[in-house]
Amino acid sequence: MKIFRRRMAPGNGSFVTEFILVGLTNQSHLQVPLFFLFLVMYVIAGLGNLGLVAVIALNSHLHTPMYFFLFNLSFRDLCYSSVFTPKMLMNFISEKNFISYKGCMTQLFFFGCFIISECYVLTSMAYDRYVAICNPLLYYIAMSPRVCSSLMLGSYLMALSGAMAHTGCMLRLTFCDTNTINHYFCDVFPLLQLSCTGTYINELVVFVVAGFNIIVPTVTIFISYGFILSSILHISSKEGRSKAFSTCSSHIIAVSLFFGSGAFMYLKPSSAGSMDERKISSIFYTSVVPMMNPLIYSFRNKDVNFALRKALSRRKC
Repeated sequence: MKIFRRRMAPGNGSFVTEFILVGLTNQSHLQVPLFFLFLVMYVIAGLGNLGLVAVIALNSHLHTPMYFFLFNLSFRDLCYSSVFTPKMLMNFISEKNFISYKGCMTQLFFFGCFIISECYVLTSMAYDRYVAICNPLLYYIAMSPRVCSSLMLGSYLMALSGAMAHTGCMLRLTFCDTNTINHYFCDVFPLLQLSCTGTYINELVVFVVAGFNIIVPTVTIFISYGFILSSILHISSKEGRSKAFSTCSSHIIAVSLFFGSGAFMYLKPSSAGSMDERKISSIFYTSVVPMMNPLIYSFRNKDVNFALRKALSRRKC
């Protein structure tokens, strides 16, 4: 094991200049298969989300509140999967799995920004479906461009404040015993395990910030779908009920994948469960969700499919 360098800093702060990422597994015969698996997932996520962003931006009939939120969701998925996946892929085929202290803190900050903002984008999408189904006559008033922009601005502000809280608390810790992170990216709990100073404040901040950013959006989504379900049950025609359910099914699948894995990861005490379990859970919201979202929303959406076919036909001509 390489002896890690230290930097002498006055007062509180880390003496470590670089960390070693253990990765997803330490079994050498799995490194190459996992590299190709996650490379394929990353390519699908990148092309899928980039394609959705381009299709929505270039088709004026998709410039509606629903697709405005989908545009932002795809943009965030594209960004936050790119925060750590390239580094993880490099570590699968490299013997030197190092990341600098500054790079680790930067990765933690941007990961927090994008993952927290996604919570509120999904919540905004649930509110959009609630207004569309429960108050269709007031839809374009309740979901005006100003309201949609305000919701997205709020999601960015909440994400920025949460990421600053996590990163700021992490910067106050001292890492002086070991620099080996038992994870494939710089996440909160693996870093807390390395600290040689007290982590009570950090764990409290994680529980409060993560709890607020998971529980509040989840409760809001449940309330929205409670009203939606009540309205759908009052629709007399079977065709009308089926159409209303189909407009919500994609969002329900995306919410279940994202919030389920996030709650398992961050609402447990740092001592509960092994780090291997946390790694497996984190795969869902870091790799599976960004890959699945464009597939879910494109395959089950007639407007997106029509726009894609139109774009492909133009390209052939």
